[in-house]
This record gives sequence, C-alpha cells and structure tokens, in this order.
Amino acid sequence: MKAISDILPHIAYGGDYNPEQWNEKVWYEDAALMQKAGVNLVSVGIFSWAVLEREEDRFDFTWLDKVMNILHEHGVGVCLATATASPPAWLSRKYPETLAVDDKGVPYSFGSRQHYSPNSSIYRRAVKKLVTKLAERYKDHPALKMWHINNEYGCHVSECYSQDSLEAFHAWLRRRYQTIDTLNEKWGTNFWSQRYNYFDDITFLSNTPTFPNPGQQLDYKRFMNDSLLELYMVEKKILRDITPDVPVFTNFMFEFKPLNYFSWAPELDVVTWDTYPDPREGTPEAHALQHDLMRSLKHGQPFLVMEQVTSHVNWRDINVPKKPGEMRLWSYSAIARGSDGIMFFQWRQSRAGAEKFHGAMVPHSGDEQSRTYREVQQLGQELKQLDSLTGAVVPARAAIIFDWENWWAVEMEGKPHNKLSYLEQVKAYYHTFYRRNIAVDFVQPGGDLSSYDLVAAPMLYMVKNGEKKNLEQFVENGGTLVVSFFSGIVDENDRIHPDYYPEPLRHILGIHVEEFVPMAGGEWNQLSAGTDHYRCTTWSDVIHLETAEAAAYFTEDWYQGRPAVTTNSYGKGKAVYVGTEPEQAFIDDILTGLMREKGITAPASAPPNVEIVERTSGKGNHLVIVNHNQEEARIELDSGRSYVDLLAGTKVENEVIVQAVDVLVLRQTEQK
Repeated sequence: MKAISDILPHIAYGGDYNPEQWNEKVWYEDAALMQKAGVNLVSVGIFSWAVLEREEDRFDFTWLDKVMNILHEHGVGVCLATATASPPAWLSRKYPETLAVDDKGVPYSFGSRQHYSPNSSIYRRAVKKLVTKLAERYKDHPALKMWHINNEYGCHVSECYSQDSLEAFHAWLRRRYQTIDTLNEKWGTNFWSQRYNYFDDITFLSNTPTFPNPGQQLDYKRFMNDSLLELYMVEKKILRDITPDVPVFTNFMFEFKPLNYFSWAPELDVVTWDTYPDPREGTPEAHALQHDLMRSLKHGQPFLVMEQVTSHVNWRDINVPKKPGEMRLWSYSAIARGSDGIMFFQWRQSRAGAEKFHGAMVPHSGDEQSRTYREVQQLGQELKQLDSLTGAVVPARAAIIFDWENWWAVEMEGKPHNKLSYLEQVKAYYHTFYRRNIAVDFVQPGGDLSSYDLVAAPMLYMVKNGEKKNLEQFVENGGTLVVSFFSGIVDENDRIHPDYYPEPLRHILGIHVEEFVPMAGGEWNQLSAGTDHYRCTTWSDVIHLETAEAAAYFTEDWYQGRPAVTTNSYGKGKAVYVGTEPEQAFIDDILTGLMREKGITAPASAPPNVEIVERTSGKGNHLVIVNHNQEEARIELDSGRSYVDLLAGTKVENEVIVQAVDVLVLRQTEQK
C-alpha cells in the first residue's frame, strides 16, 4: 500500500458530504464552492445504505457515480464510506434479529442510527455484500483516495445483549480460557458461589441484585471491544483484497471509554478522530490531550481530524457557537500536535433530520459571504501553504502511560473509593506538560519506553503480565518513572496481586503500602515537602519505606509524619511514588523539577495560553504557535535559528509577535 503522504501530499481539507440529501443541481453548486474554499477531500456515503440498496439485492449506484465524477472534475478527492453505520428499514423489518438488544433485553428500534448487533451473522452477511459491491464498482475510480469504514463504532451502542452476542461471548471465552476450570480460577468464581460448570451456563451480567463478578465484567468489556473490531475487520478484509493500495480507516471519538483504541490502531492505515470542543470550556487543553493520544496510537504517525464543527453543534444542552477565529485557532492546535488533515461535519447544513441545526461549512442560507463560509475559505487557502508539514512528527522525550483496560477496571464498583476517575488523574499530569509546552506521547505500560527520559503512570491500578519487567527495564536503564496512588494492585483479571501493595512495582518504587485511607468529600490533608506545603484530597496511602526515601510527609490525621511521596534509585534511574491526590501545584512542581534534571525543555518560552509545538521531518523543522489569548504574545526564538513564516512568507529571527487569537507556522530555514 502507498504511504499516506503519497496519497495525501497536502494538508487534507474538507468534510462529510451527504449529496443524497440534495438534488443534482446542488451537487454542481457544492463542487464549485468546494473549489473556492480550497477543499481537496470529502467523505461520501457514510449514511447512504438506504439509497444504495433500496431493497435486498436491489442496488442503485447511478447517483453516486455522478457525484464521484463531479467531485473528481473539480479536483476533490473522496474518502468513500462503506455506508454500514446505519442499516436501512428493510433490513430491520425483514431480519429483526439484526437489531442490537439493551441490558433489559429490549431490542433497539429502527428510526435513529447504529441499531445493529455487531455479532449478528445476518447483519454481517448484508455488510459483506454491500462493501463488496462498492469496492468492485469504484476500485479504479480516480476520485477514490481512502475508504471510510462504518462510522464512530460504539458511539450509541457499545454493548449488546442479544442471543447472537451471548453465543459469540461463549465462543470468545472458550478461545481465551480453553477450559471452564481456567475461567473459574481467573474470575475467582468460588466467591459467592459463582462457579460455572459449562461455558454455556454463562449469562450476561445485565440485572444482578448487587455487585457482579468483576472479572466477568472486565471480560465482557474486552469482548464487546473485540466484537466491534472484528466487525471492522470484516470490511477491511474485503477492501484490502479488492483495493490493496487504498488506505482504510474508521473515525475515533473524544474521551471514548468503551473501545480500546490501542488495539484498533494497528488495523487502521491512518488514525482519524472527531473533535468537538465546547466553547464554554474556555480552553482546548482536553482536546489537545486527545490530539496527543491519537498521534500516539500509531507511534507518532500523523493523524487526521475527521470531524469538527465550524460554528455550533446540536446535541449539547446549549449549543454555543465558536467565536470568530476560534475554529481556525483550534484547527491549528490540531495541526500543531500532528494532524495532517482538518475535516468537518458536515459540508452543507441539512434541511431535515436530527442534525439539521448542526453547523456546517456551508450554512442553511448558502451565503458565500456568511461568517462561517468566509472562515472556511480563509483556512482552506492558508492550508495550501503548509505542504512541508505533511508527514512531520512531534518529537517527545516525556510520556504518560495510558491503558483502556486499566480505565475500565479502576472505575468498576467495589473499590475503596468509588468516585475515582482515571481520566482526571491522567489530565492532572498532562496539565503540567501542556502548560509548559512540553511535547508528550501516550504509551501502553507494556510498550516501548526506550525513547523517553520521563514517564508518568497515573493510577496504574492494573499491571498485566510483562508490564512489571518493562517498567523495571525503563528505570534500570536510566529513565525516571512517576507513579501515582492506587497503582500495581491487580492483574489482568482484576485479582489482587499477592503480598503488599503495589507488589509488581514494589522493587522499583522501594516501598510497600500497608493500607489505604480514602477521604470523604470535603476532607483533606496536607503535604510537607521541605519548606513547601500542599493540600491533598481523595486518598492517602500508609507507606513503609524499604529502599526509598521520603520526599514529602503527611502533616495531619492519625498517619501524620508518614511518607506521602517517595523517591527510589533503581539501576541508573529513579522512581517516584505519589501516595495521595495532591493539588495541581505539587504535580507541577515535582514534574518541573524532574524535567529540569533530565534537560527536557520547551521549543521556546511563551506566556500562558500560548501553545508552541515542534514538528520535524525531512522537509524541515517547524514551530506551530497558537495564541489563545485576547492580547498579543511576544515569543523569543532560539537565536541560532532562522525561520520563514509560511502564512505570511516573511523571514523571522530572534523574536516574533503573535496577534491575539492568532497563529504562526514557522519553518526553519537555517541554523547559525
């Protein structure tokens, strides 16, 4: 298969295009407007199954043929969707067993979207037929650039309790455990007399009187992730067989818990995702985190923003529009962090349907002078000047460990503190790096850590086979590891590791934890670190030092004077343990000190709320500077380097001024 940069040599720009909602006259108007706006790529047919196959085996591709031809004639490439995200009415009517079933045993009804059961053999058969027809018809069409498989898997239905799914779950468990005795051991079913004699005895945990078996809960989440991924693979195999040189992908989502995107990423030729920051948040930090995560899924390969909105969405309680300049600003934030494409939902605002008030590149009025379209046109023309950015990576010496299965496990019921948020712990550590413009990757606990100097592991509750050795090698070889409270507690089946907590991390941390002290709402303690004092909440560990030294102590309650934060030398490196949830200032201070020790610095110093990210490739080094402030920002550059401002075409040295709510994209031209 060709490299993505060969297929998309420019920054991709466009959006979801739904021509089936419009007549042929509008298609030509749209194509002309796309040219004016600098659009070079659109996704077509995402929800068009009902008009492609009007009844079983009665296909109609004539309209799509015309659309593909018109787009190609106007220089617009196509991400052709497989249209499988929303099955048509005839399929649900004729084959009701294809419908997904909720946890109360009630089938979902037709009339919305994503109502299919991923384990329905009849649904899969229909999918194979449609995808094969599409691939065979358009395999040689010059407009075809990529395949867009399904859409936002699991967005509305991430769990299915149908009979087909139950039978598939039994088969999944047989493959995983081989024997029922092994399953019983891994799930600990002797507790509460939960033992199974046969795989077929296993039911869904959809209506238990109290806490269900956590090992079974965890495996059901894995099973549903694998079911949806297997469904994706059904389509991928067909497309790869018929169009081996055309990249395939599906679009991921913001802070989406049900799917383990690390397990999906190897099966995508390019990671794409949908980003919808709420203008009321006041900061794009949460979405910057997701950009960095998406870039990390394929080990630094650039990703594409497949959906965002120009102005406002339609599905929040109050759908506040982006202010003038914000769409452009947040688009460049994505580009800074590794995106090689800026796409929108959608091209033309719908007249009917559930999303008719969702913003688009062309508003209901169709007015070329509307604020929305003028901003779309400005951004599209600017992106044409950034070809040298395509394929460029974001070099990072710091990383945060992120694990979806750990996320699932730590937030299941029955914990010492049942209001723990894994994502909030991750965000606390990310905040320090983001505010200081330190590039950061996200890595799995068993992934390659050799390129990093500093790795943070917030709430690594689950440590699976092989991860202990991987973390030990990282520290032993000179890395610095920061581990937060409630880490190293269970194995992959949510069984407690024997011996003191945190058993798999005990040697590198040089401590053991005797017991936990969760704090009720409103309770707090204090850390004393030399002459500095910090508030802490939520959780305290009763820590015993082994080979570690205390870096901070608790000052209150019955465990006052005991270590709260520890450091331990291990091999050539160091491991830090934070046995509580400290205020953000403490995390900032400890990470900043560790970065100073490792010589990890930002590309340039900047005022608050200014993002500076470096992207590098064989085409040159770039700095993308995004000023989120309402006033100009002055940035001092490395005095040994010269740059060209790609948007203005001017030479830059020593210092630049970024206007309020504005961006600069600088390409290094020489080094003195």
